[in-house]
Amino acid sequence: MRILGLDYGSKTVGVAVSDPLHITAQGVEIIRREKENHLRKTLARIEELILEYDVGLIVLGYPLNMDDSRGARAEASEELADTLTRRTGLEVILWDERLTTVEADEIMSEAHIRREDRKQYVDKIAATIILQSYLDEHTD
Repeated sequence: MRILGLDYGSKTVGVAVSDPLHITAQGVEIIRREKENHLRKTLARIEELILEYDVGLIVLGYPLNMDDSRGARAEASEELADTLTRRTGLEVILWDERLTTVEADEIMSEAHIRREDRKQYVDKIAATIILQSYLDEHTD
């Protein structure tokens, strides 16, 4: 079974998946939606990916504030975690994602991706960073 990593944003969800041995994370795609609260197609696509990659666990980025407080985005992530658990029956782990967007931006800068093109990649890279961080902490 693989692990699915998600970076949940207001209009996008970055998706990454682990290898079967849970050593590395690879970016898969960015799921885009027109409006923040329109999640039906997003959830359906996540369910398709769960089946396609034989996923047994979901790691969802948890955007805490720098002072460890929870804001609106963290609460939205908690709601998505509950929804995913109900719909898929899988455990969803909320994983601290602070500064992953900054790290993703640094990676794109080092890869010489033009600043105006970075929006196309940032969520998928952030999902990969979130998942890799989880894997690094939970692998022997």
